[in-house]
Amino acid sequence: MTKKYIPILTIAGSDSSGGAGIQADIKTMSALGCYAASAITSITVQNTTGVTAVEALRPEIVAGQIKAVMDDIHPKSVKIGMVNDTATITAIAEELRRHNEPDYLVIDPVMVSTSGSRLMQEDALETFRRELMPLATLLTPNIPEAEVLSGVRISDDTSCDAAARVIAKAMKTGGYMLIKGGHTGGNEKQDRLYDSSGLFVTAFTQHAIDTCNTHGTGCTLSSAVTCYLAMGMHMEEAIGKAKEYVSMAIAAGADVSIGGGHGPVNHFFCPEPMRKTR
Repeated sequence: MTKKYIPILTIAGSDSSGGAGIQADIKTMSALGCYAASAITSITVQNTTGVTAVEALRPEIVAGQIKAVMDDIHPKSVKIGMVNDTATITAIAEELRRHNEPDYLVIDPVMVSTSGSRLMQEDALETFRRELMPLATLLTPNIPEAEVLSGVRISDDTSCDAAARVIAKAMKTGGYMLIKGGHTGGNEKQDRLYDSSGLFVTAFTQHAIDTCNTHGTGCTLSSAVTCYLAMGMHMEEAIGKAKEYVSMAIAAGADVSIGGGHGPVNHFFCPEPMRKTR
């Protein structure tokens, strides 16, 4: 019987500095031994200090990339990162529905970059809620993104739980939401997992690492979860493994200087060989 790789599709924007976006996705998926295919949604002009321009690709080109991969490579899992505008969001949702969605769809609602630049047009937010969120197996907003999606100011676990209940109204049955606490202060960072009704499931807590090299950590985490789900892990295990990978990647790149701003993590601190299945 012919062996196969584990194919993953990332749908995201391109980061010219190589630390986030589709470049971080491909690095993560490759480092974890999966086969990374891609559909680029937009081109950003950016480096470690910020984003100066965003050019969205035509929606039909984005949809065409997705169709080409889905028709031929049949990815088991799909990750969606930066989507800039309403037309592109609609095109992505329609193409995924046309292919009956993948087994697992992880959506990282990239709205603002690490440097503070806005990456999703304001008028696209409602389309994102209506078209993409109901398709998600897992949604991974950070606290600022969860505040935008819910309209709830998050200051503690109670308000985080309240925000999750609001966001969950747009989620599909059986989906999960991970609200990431990396933007909070203190020596410990906590991510909180919720089910599709907005009920708290569990928390993932890790010690903060003293470094400014955190560019692309959200992209990296969501890509890692996408890989581990495709490998057959259940949700909590996949998130736990992904959290461990990201923490080790941050630690491995903590003292390395790339650029003058927020540098990248070290995705290839211990790369896996390409995994093969029957």
